[in-house]
Amino acid sequence: MSLSEVRAAAPDAQVGAGMDPVAATFDLLGDRLTLAILRDAFLHEARRFNQWIERTGAPPAMLTSRLNALVEAGVLHRVPQPTAADRHEYLLTELGFATWEILICLWGWHREWSPSGALQPELVHTECGHRGPAVVLCRGCDRTVTPHETAVELRPDAVWALGSSGRRRSTRAPEAALSGRDMFTEVMVAIGDRWSAAVTGLALAGIRRFSDFRANLDISPTTLTDRLNRLCSAQILRKADGGREYRLTPRGRALFGVYAFLLSWSALAYPGARPGVMIRHSSCGQALVPALRCRGCDARVDRAAVVFEPLPDLAQPRLG
Repeated sequence: MSLSEVRAAAPDAQVGAGMDPVAATFDLLGDRLTLAILRDAFLHEARRFNQWIERTGAPPAMLTSRLNALVEAGVLHRVPQPTAADRHEYLLTELGFATWEILICLWGWHREWSPSGALQPELVHTECGHRGPAVVLCRGCDRTVTPHETAVELRPDAVWALGSSGRRRSTRAPEAALSGRDMFTEVMVAIGDRWSAAVTGLALAGIRRFSDFRANLDISPTTLTDRLNRLCSAQILRKADGGREYRLTPRGRALFGVYAFLLSWSALAYPGARPGVMIRHSSCGQALVPALRCRGCDARVDRAAVVFEPLPDLAQPRLG
């Protein structure tokens, strides 16, 4: 389905009055099982309920909830199965296919910054044969971009909108789910609940002091202390200046691509909505519209030009 068809068929995907598109995006995609559903739709062409049950081990009610949310948001399109009209398949829409860069960045972060990352399949750029994560590119000037070369602009009420957004499902999928195949568990510390996502986002925007985090979030001291401690334990933040500041570690800064593509996707998903957060590329002065660049040949990477080198028990999958 095209984006115009998605919006016509799923009007509930539009941001409600007062809802920030970035908040809505994190509510939808900042979820372990939801990301696993999308991963399996890309890599293993999962489209039926029983296929996701088999691959994720998720309880049926939880899986149903996530699939329904993705259909409502226009990410998946529900259609009758060709051989059983009373059963359905779930197909990626154009908006669903647009999540692939987010998944690539999540995989890249896990591959480079998680102890279990070496167990993940290797990303291969088929045009040059390079193996390994891609880097973020600015579409405006065609230059590679890092967090140090950007400025994050916040609308005064933007992060509060993220912290106080409406619907939020539990991200605590059962331990049996995704066992041995889950590349999302560790990153959930940073994006798996609205307060952690907001704190990590503010840290990427340059916020460091407890008082500044609290002022931007209007968060209770107890809740903020808990999230900061969690992020420090996960080595995403570290205490500095005698404990008065919280600074991103290299592991935390490596989440930049994940956030850049989540923000970019929110603009596709909720066109016309006023975003509360914007990343500006300092080198060219434009709002960052990210793409991926191969580290081996410097070419832009598109969905059709990457494959994952298979694990011993998997056939070679193509992302897309």
